[in-house]
Amino acid sequence: MSNFHSFDDIKKAIANKETDCKAIVQSYLKNIQTKARLNAFVEVYTHAALEQAEIIDQKIAAGKAGRLAGMVIGIKDVLCYEGHQVNSSSKILEGFESQFTATAIQKLIDEDAIIIGRLNCDEFGMGSSNENSVHGRVLNALDESRVPGGSSGGSAVAVQANLCTVSLGTDTGGSVRQPAAFTGIVGMKPTYSRVSRYGLIAYASSFDTIGIFSTNVKDNALVMEIMAGPDDFDSTVSKKPVPNYSELLHFNKQVKVAYLRETLQSSSLQEEIRTNTQTVLEQLRDEGHEVDEVEFPLLEYVLPTYYILTTAEASSNLSRFDGVKYGYRTPNAHNLESMYKLTRSEGFGEEVKRRIMLGTFVLSASYYDAYFTKAQKVRRLIKEYTEDLLTKYDYIIMPTTPSTAFKFGEHSNDPVAMYLEDLFTVQASVSGVPSISIPNGEDNSGLPIGLQIMANSFKEADLYAFANYLMESTN
Repeated sequence: MSNFHSFDDIKKAIANKETDCKAIVQSYLKNIQTKARLNAFVEVYTHAALEQAEIIDQKIAAGKAGRLAGMVIGIKDVLCYEGHQVNSSSKILEGFESQFTATAIQKLIDEDAIIIGRLNCDEFGMGSSNENSVHGRVLNALDESRVPGGSSGGSAVAVQANLCTVSLGTDTGGSVRQPAAFTGIVGMKPTYSRVSRYGLIAYASSFDTIGIFSTNVKDNALVMEIMAGPDDFDSTVSKKPVPNYSELLHFNKQVKVAYLRETLQSSSLQEEIRTNTQTVLEQLRDEGHEVDEVEFPLLEYVLPTYYILTTAEASSNLSRFDGVKYGYRTPNAHNLESMYKLTRSEGFGEEVKRRIMLGTFVLSASYYDAYFTKAQKVRRLIKEYTEDLLTKYDYIIMPTTPSTAFKFGEHSNDPVAMYLEDLFTVQASVSGVPSISIPNGEDNSGLPIGLQIMANSFKEADLYAFANYLMESTN
């Protein structure tokens, strides 16, 4: 099988009888084996994927195949898939087998997508480097001494290294967009509530979204239009109609674009990223689009607001993992209290324990109003300010990350430096608006640079069209 550049190429090859689903799966399986050192996959569903491919080949021959026939998808190890293990890359869930399938995954399967395996990630989605996994770190295929980004590092590398057509990740504060930038691919975070969270093991419930990695915008848009929409199992999901995103990619209008002065003037921004971002903005001006510099005075509060609220939600969500009903239970307990304490101490990794303790602190009676309540109020201000900007402008453009992929261990002993890697991605998460990262050239070391575009809530169709236009024009 050739290295197909898009799902359209795969469909064309199948239609011309140059290949079939089984051959495509076999090719990906061979790639996964050849590139096993990257550690992207936690588990590969070899037999199940091949069996499903044979069934779909029969459907294609009968003219009854779904829209994703021939698409091979990897899923992040926080998404439930009935009859398969899921452990959020954590010791505390070792051996746990899901009893149901996440709605987002089921919708893809119903359209004949083939699920090839589950993908490595930072434990419970907490991290920016994929160094916090019980399964070991994931390597960036472009430079194996550097991180792939996190928390969805395995999902990003699986697409980057051609181990599957598309992959699913989750984005709580940038966990799809940041690794997409570090690996040179497309990563989409939808509007909060656009995609059902049923079957997603929660980190921070009011922030968590299921996102998509792909090599191009059209594949991403197609998967999103199938995944999105109402779900009886998730009371927080939107019932708004879902456009056919993949058919609305044509872009031929003049738009208003804002960029935040504070992002391009940030002292932490790598110079090549600043230059490449400014180049795109100048290109848009030259093409007749309105491009304005705007101020976002709340930017310095976005990151602390995000970490106060997400750690608080994490401490609550992760309280269910106590060794009683499922997962790891310490063999060293001598009574019920020690069983709780030792199970959680031994089962959770250092970063997860750090965030649980921070979240427990901000929720404590003495500090609840000083931290949690205040952060909720600031979140509302950030959301309103962002949405106000997006009523005046069609898009906000900024770098996806302050730097390109850093080396393993570079920030391991400095949690604050690691958290600052989320500096530009958390605004969309705090505000709940959709955001996409697309490739925007390379730095002087040949490492990918990401460009982030934000649009107003439920404007994914516009966002995909503009992102596709920028990718085609800049490339």
